[in-house]
Amino acid sequence: MGDMETVEKRANTRPAVTVSYAQTLDGRLATTSGSSQWISSSESLCFAHTLRAKHEAIMVGAGTACRDDPRLTVRLVSGKNPLRVVVDSALRTPLNAAVLANGVAAGTVLAVTERASADRCAEARHVGATVLRLPADTEGRVDLKALLSELYAWGVSSVLVEGGAALITSLLCDRLVDRLAVCVAPKILGSGIEAVGDLGICELNDSLALVDTSIVHYGVDIVFDSRIEYPDSA
Repeated sequence: MGDMETVEKRANTRPAVTVSYAQTLDGRLATTSGSSQWISSSESLCFAHTLRAKHEAIMVGAGTACRDDPRLTVRLVSGKNPLRVVVDSALRTPLNAAVLANGVAAGTVLAVTERASADRCAEARHVGATVLRLPADTEGRVDLKALLSELYAWGVSSVLVEGGAALITSLLCDRLVDRLAVCVAPKILGSGIEAVGDLGICELNDSLALVDTSIVHYGVDIVFDSRIEYPDSA
């Protein structure tokens, strides 16, 4: 895949989307300073890598790529590495990030908007990454529906999203999440980065329902694996 021109929105076609993350008992992804390694146990990490191996693409936001510098590969279980997708409107992911450095950039897509400069896009292409320029949403961020539509057009039928909180919240707001796999660790942080932000829900009847739920222990952690049902789609 080479550099892509601006992609028009496509409707009614997208991959199945699973959101997976680890949180504390009080719903925090990280401390107030951003420290999050490792909230979950080693057994839960194996589960996370199993999910990676079962999806064709793995997606994170630019904040996660810059702060945590994840490799987004399958290492703890056998399986093929998924296509890596970084949602990065202004293309601020550094070229020495783990998803771009040491010859792995060919398996990485950087989803940007017109906010990304031509020079930054050229630098990313030079190391081998695919730069996908997409329309922006009303807040100037990558239009997630357009991104998923384009991935689907490439033949990607399943996407695993591992964070961060802003990306997770946006996908839930846009009703683009089909499955939620949340690892809950027996820890309490109090203040910290919340897993899910404001979804604009004011009435309990409008809450998102988790159905067909399985609950499995991984070490000291509990993983809730559920299908999401939106209020007016039951």
